[in-house]
Amino acid sequence: MSRRDLWRPASGCGPHCLPPPGGTPGVPAARRAARLVALLGMLVLGAGLAVVLPLLPAAERRAALGGWARVTARALGVRLVVRGRLPRRRALLVANHVSWLDVLAVLAVAPARLVAKREVRGWPLLGWLARAAGTLFVDRARPRDLPTTVGRVADALRAGRAVAVFPEGTTWCGAATGCRPAGGFRPAVFQAAVDAGAPVVPLRIGYRDALTGDATTAPAFLGAENLWRSLRRVLASRDLVLTVAVTTALHPAPGADRRMLARAAESAVHLCSAAAQPAARRAPAAWEVDLAA
Repeated sequence: MSRRDLWRPASGCGPHCLPPPGGTPGVPAARRAARLVALLGMLVLGAGLAVVLPLLPAAERRAALGGWARVTARALGVRLVVRGRLPRRRALLVANHVSWLDVLAVLAVAPARLVAKREVRGWPLLGWLARAAGTLFVDRARPRDLPTTVGRVADALRAGRAVAVFPEGTTWCGAATGCRPAGGFRPAVFQAAVDAGAPVVPLRIGYRDALTGDATTAPAFLGAENLWRSLRRVLASRDLVLTVAVTTALHPAPGADRRMLARAAESAVHLCSAAAQPAARRAPAAWEVDLAA
């Protein structure tokens, strides 16, 4: 194993975290096929959107991205629910990372500039849309470039933009913290919020079955897994609910320690949110909206 590989985050989750075949209720094959066709249609629409986005004013660009993400999630049969309120101004949005669906969730809730791995640039259609949306790409194989990326995030925050990042650097199944070690939030990107004087808003992303209210790992996309296999599980899932819980914003003081800020955000995401708990045991939210309604 090279030093480059040692620098990259590695998930402790694996196939044992996923539901067994037939372990969760599914939809008929015809419904799966219809969802796939709808998804392909949204990808084609996204390619057209990528051409138009650079020409739109900032407000219209965010509205177009958010609308596309919401409709795409709906095409997949996913119900999106938001708990809490996002700040209206610039902020560094930090979230746990379970699935490729997380990106749709963040764009639907807060169409921010995303920080993504460099490989996304080469993805068919999605890479094109990501570039058009102003995504900030980071090369995980070149840790020396990280300060430059942090500087670009800080510049975007100073310019009044919201920036979203998954500071764990990899995906986790989301079932429990057993395969996710403490200190999973990498602190580097939090320096951008300190330098720009911008708030940090932790987001807790969770997936559950609408009928039982129980958390599910069906949408999880694990590092060694094939994307098509993960997509098939989502297409087959019945009553899948994606919840985004917005926790209290953190306001770093000038010169704040980015490591302490990262730990505080991680605690808010993994310990202080009830987004992944069964609905029957959750207290009513002060503000909740179902974006599929």
